[in-house]
Amino acid sequence: MPADPAQRLLRWWDAHGRKDLPWQLEPRDRYRIWVAEIMLQQTQVATVIGYYARFLERFPDVAALAAAPEDQVLGAWSGLGYYSRARNLHAAAQTIVAAGWPEDLDAWQALPGVGRSTAAAILTQADGQRHAILDGNVKRVLARHAGIEGWPGEAAVLRRLWEEAERRTPERRVADYTQAIMDLGATLCTARAPRCEDCPWQADCVARLGERIGRLPGRRPRRALPEREMHWLVVRGPDRTVLLRRRPPTGVWGGLWTPPEGADAEAISVLAGELGVTVTEQAAPLKHAFTHFRLTIHPHLAEVGTATSIADDGTTWFHYDDRSIGVPRPVQALLQRLG
Repeated sequence: MPADPAQRLLRWWDAHGRKDLPWQLEPRDRYRIWVAEIMLQQTQVATVIGYYARFLERFPDVAALAAAPEDQVLGAWSGLGYYSRARNLHAAAQTIVAAGWPEDLDAWQALPGVGRSTAAAILTQADGQRHAILDGNVKRVLARHAGIEGWPGEAAVLRRLWEEAERRTPERRVADYTQAIMDLGATLCTARAPRCEDCPWQADCVARLGERIGRLPGRRPRRALPEREMHWLVVRGPDRTVLLRRRPPTGVWGGLWTPPEGADAEAISVLAGELGVTVTEQAAPLKHAFTHFRLTIHPHLAEVGTATSIADDGTTWFHYDDRSIGVPRPVQALLQRLG
């Protein structure tokens, strides 16, 4: 009979787990762990590490983050995606500075951007409290090992996964266990080409024994993503600068900076007239996929000789290499294309 799953997992993690991630450094710090957990939402460790180091260099503690202008926070986040995470992190930092650090699961979940699993991960990693976690990697591991059918986004399936997560979480070494089960999903029990032969849970894995690895967890029901279009007036100034306008605080890329936008080519022409510039060419479109739709962006190019001539309170001249304000990935891709 195989030993307790938690103990098998911990033995594996002691020998093979990741122990040199920057947010694992001792002493454990709530701020560092909280920032890491927010960044790791829907983003892989390899991508997060570089952003994490730069973010902490710029905002070394919660007071520095709370005091920073939102533009600076979004600037440090540029390229990482899902920008509501940065805005929530900033707002939560201001709450923490005013009211103190949360001490329990409910208090953490009351902060913007912190759900049940994120709150649990922070409390286990920073404070050693016993809580089950259930991020994307853990859902996959538990669905396979326990043989839980269905898409984890369905309420009934999610409830079963939480029950399984709670049942397996040990009373001791909780921080190590939560890191271990995340590592198991990230390094062995991967979505594609899992390395079952190296897994500490292979002996009683329901999916492996039933040859259902490829079917578990169940996939999101397929549906056609709607297509949307957007037109940008890309006004280039001297010395590799471009005119950007801050977007509304809500909606697509809320609070970030993009070129002035129009509904279609005719609207761009009107906008160019208002700014006193002439469109010289239409560049190749940019494609960008969101969770719920696909976006095609049509850039219309114009140039001016003096960068100060048309900027106002709602716009700014942005240097291609600037990181002081938040710009979404398509803007970065466009600037790389323009050189």
